[in-house]
Amino acid sequence: MGEQQKRVSLNVMPDAEKLSKQLERTEQNQQTRSADNNPGNHDSEPPTPDKLLPPADWPIERKLLHGKIVAVLKTIYDPEIPVDIFELGLIYNIDISGDNAAKIRMTLTAPGCPVAGQIVEEVENKVENIPEIKEATVELVWDPPWTRDRMSEAARLHLGLW
Repeated sequence: MGEQQKRVSLNVMPDAEKLSKQLERTEQNQQTRSADNNPGNHDSEPPTPDKLLPPADWPIERKLLHGKIVAVLKTIYDPEIPVDIFELGLIYNIDISGDNAAKIRMTLTAPGCPVAGQIVEEVENKVENIPEIKEATVELVWDPPWTRDRMSEAARLHLGLW
């Protein structure tokens, strides 16, 4: 890893007003884009991070592997918001097949994100580095669009959005 990652101190709170405005602009852009591309309602909203649990009928080994994937996803940060992509609510679904192939369905905070390819590649690479994972595939989706309502309670508290 030759790249240096920007670390954010938990002792320093980001400017909540500035961040709130940035999130509002992102939400407005995505709602406009979604309304333009899909005027109908969304049949099924993905779960928020605190409800993204493995199915009850999965074997315990697969549930543990799901937990390892979540732990890895919590090490990947959005470059504009000092919160990991899992707590930010960018992960819509984690599926693990019987042969330990992982498929992750996710979005980004903005369709025009200049590092979209890098984030997707980082997710695939880090998940594939879990010893039990055979392969990892990421499906990047824009519908339903991301909004700050998707963030976990912990992320909202960290960003001062309560």
